[in-house]
Amino acid sequence: MSQADTEVNVQDLEQEGEIAADYVEGLLDIGDFDGDIDMDVEGERAMVAVVGASLDELVGRRGEVLEALQELTRLAVHRKTGNRTRLMLDIGGYRERRRAELTKLGEDVAAEVTRTGEPKPLAAMTPFERKIVHDAIAAAGLRSESEGEEPTRYVVVFPQ
Repeated sequence: MSQADTEVNVQDLEQEGEIAADYVEGLLDIGDFDGDIDMDVEGERAMVAVVGASLDELVGRRGEVLEALQELTRLAVHRKTGNRTRLMLDIGGYRERRRAELTKLGEDVAAEVTRTGEPKPLAAMTPFERKIVHDAIAAAGLRSESEGEEPTRYVVVFPQ
């Protein structure tokens, strides 16, 4: 990929972030929620984060409301650009906290599977959560696979 392609790609991602930020800001206004919006580009993905007090309602139980808001935001970006987006939405730092929890879970399960030599299935997770666990398992030198069907898809960790 040339430098020009990279620059265009970053510009496209920045545009996605701006569209998403405008959409999320509109949702916050409708719901009368206070929050500031941060935008960034990480790797090949636009990142939009809402930061502020009392945003737990927008995260929901186990991030369910956040996942729904992310999908709606992705649809809004798709409608404006005509392109699918891998945009990531975070609210109140939930995804960062969850990433740390899941990385620790992956490390702990890898240690257990190494110790016992037995495969270990985990609870159902979202695609975002499974990716974090898969990455932690791979970093520990073990193999993992996703099994089952959405929304009950889960990770199984295998010994070496």
